[in-house]
Amino acid sequence: MYKVNDYVVYKKSVCKVKEIKNNKLNGINYYILVPIDDDSLIIDVPVDNRMGYLRDVISKKETEELINSISSIEPLDNIDDKYIEKTYKDLISGDYKDLIKIIKTSYLRNEMRSKNNRRPSEKDLNYFNQAEKYLYNELSISLNMSFDDTKNYIVTRVQELMK
Repeated sequence: MYKVNDYVVYKKSVCKVKEIKNNKLNGINYYILVPIDDDSLIIDVPVDNRMGYLRDVISKKETEELINSISSIEPLDNIDDKYIEKTYKDLISGDYKDLIKIIKTSYLRNEMRSKNNRRPSEKDLNYFNQAEKYLYNELSISLNMSFDDTKNYIVTRVQELMK
């Protein structure tokens, strides 16, 4: 059971447990969660987590292992523009490595577009930003850093590991 001020992941959003309340009508205890990137939103989740949408934030050790493996995670290859959105949609609900695949793939696709004097793809930008948000919000909690510091730390570490 989580405590007040614990960080948890609800679906894909990192949230802080604001309080634990009992609904007197049905007798069920609920976590009152507030996403770290939108404190105007309040989410009520039953403590028993029947739907399985609530989980622990990745540990610092797991975060470091993930960062060390980033350079070996390959971007998607030869995805037709017609199918890229479906592929991204499938991956966005996946694990950390799937989020990294989206980040790498969308970045490389837009780099290629830029080299060919074309505008960035809105689909690629959208999924790139979404994947970064999900990944870096969670890793920032385990690393005890801000979103931007986490992003810079990971980029720097990956560059060092690739030398």
